[in-house]
Amino acid sequence: MRILGWLLLAPLCGLACSSMTPEPVAPAAPPGTEPTTAGGAAAPGPPGDAVDPASLAAPPATPNGGAPEAAEGPAACPADMKLVDGEYCTEVEHDCKKSWYDESNKKTVCEEFEPVSRCVGEKVKKRYCIDTYDWPNQKGERPEVMNRFHQAQIKCAAVGKRLCTESEWTLACEGPEMKPFPYGYVRDTNKCHGDVMWDGPDMKKVAQRDPDELARLWKGVRSGSQPECISDFGVADLPGNTDEVVSSETYDAGWRGKYDSVHTGGPWYKGVRNQCRPKIYTHDEGFYYYFLGFRCCAEPDGAATDPRTSKQRKDDWKMERVERIAGVTVAEAKDAIEKKKQGKCECKDKDVKCKTLCGTLLGPSAKDYK
Repeated sequence: MRILGWLLLAPLCGLACSSMTPEPVAPAAPPGTEPTTAGGAAAPGPPGDAVDPASLAAPPATPNGGAPEAAEGPAACPADMKLVDGEYCTEVEHDCKKSWYDESNKKTVCEEFEPVSRCVGEKVKKRYCIDTYDWPNQKGERPEVMNRFHQAQIKCAAVGKRLCTESEWTLACEGPEMKPFPYGYVRDTNKCHGDVMWDGPDMKKVAQRDPDELARLWKGVRSGSQPECISDFGVADLPGNTDEVVSSETYDAGWRGKYDSVHTGGPWYKGVRNQCRPKIYTHDEGFYYYFLGFRCCAEPDGAATDPRTSKQRKDDWKMERVERIAGVTVAEAKDAIEKKKQGKCECKDKDVKCKTLCGTLLGPSAKDYK
């Protein structure tokens, strides 16, 4: 089975789907419509550039376990971020050798790919910084969940960063070899946490941010606790564990989605994406979920970072508009971050805004998956 690695339209699971699996089937593309990627459709001619991992020399080891940095690497990004400097392919072709069908999710999952990746789209040079871990970007902490798109954007802005774009997240995950998984071509959810059985959330309680229900549903692991879930660029925990929200580069692309919000990576559940390239385009910016996190990106080499998304810049948004939609200001987010550093980010039981800012919505009974 040959799989074109476009940024796939993946299924929808809204906040009202209390009886549904995490990724129920979404409408297919209109008949006769060829899915496209950021940068255009795949070239119809020869397969293009193929990358055989066996032909590439292994990168020398580095103290942080990631890929070697360029000579200017230490100054290119802050210490809590990794430099990604490479070419992103808009469409990649992989051949699936072995797959299985997940009945609960009505989804075919490729278990093993042929160890060759072919770029059949355009190559786009990219250079940027990306957080090593999910927000709050600290090894040993839990990835923070339950933020809406604009709330995540405000938090990134509060530390001088922005949300990553869909292609930035993908390149950081698949590396220069364009691998389907950061660790290679054979799916292994022991390396990047996944395949946990569905546990039926009470969506009314999730919407109320009920701490006991959120604690019960938490099946994630701590950031940096998966030593083999590290990409060739040294970025940790990309697919699996928590799903992540990124900003769209393909909005208004017909059936591929009209929202600025895109989900990537796949959560800890069985029968979901858990790959570098597939994406979900069907959730709007108001969506939040108990397994949905995020990480931030920034411009390298000390360049100023605009916290707005490309869509917001195109539409001439000001950050004040983002703050109004988020219900929180950048200043408030900065204050909460500072209080959290001091161990003083404390909230009343029913103060959802405070708990969202402090990242303390999970109840005290939450336990990490083992």
